[in-house]
Amino acid sequence: MGENKPDILQGTLDLMVLKTLESMGPLHGYGIARRIEQVSGETLILNQGTIYPALLRLEQRGWIKAEWGKSETNRRARFYSLTRLGKSRIAEETANWERVAATMALFLATPK
Repeated sequence: MGENKPDILQGTLDLMVLKTLESMGPLHGYGIARRIEQVSGETLILNQGTIYPALLRLEQRGWIKAEWGKSETNRRARFYSLTRLGKSRIAEETANWERVAATMALFLATPK
C-alpha cells in the first residue's frame, strides 16, 4: 500500500475477510480483496502479499476452507468459505474489535 493508504492493523483483515465471506458466500481471493476495497470506499487497497497470507492464516486456524473451482472468467481458482468454527468466531472477533475501537475513542477524545 502507498504512503497515502492506511496500514491494516493486525487481526483487522481477518475480521474483514470473515465478514465478507459471511455476507457474500464463497469467493476467490481476488474477489474477497476487491469486495473489501469496495466496502472501505477504496480507502484500503489489498495486494496479493496482503490478502493471501491472511487467507492462509485463517485456513490454518480452521476458520475458513478452500476448494478449487472456476472463476467468472472460467479460470481455475481457490474459493474460500466459512467453516462452522469460522462462523462462531465472527461474534467474538467483532466484540474484540468493538472493545479496541471504544478504547481508542477514549484516547482520541482526551483533551490535550
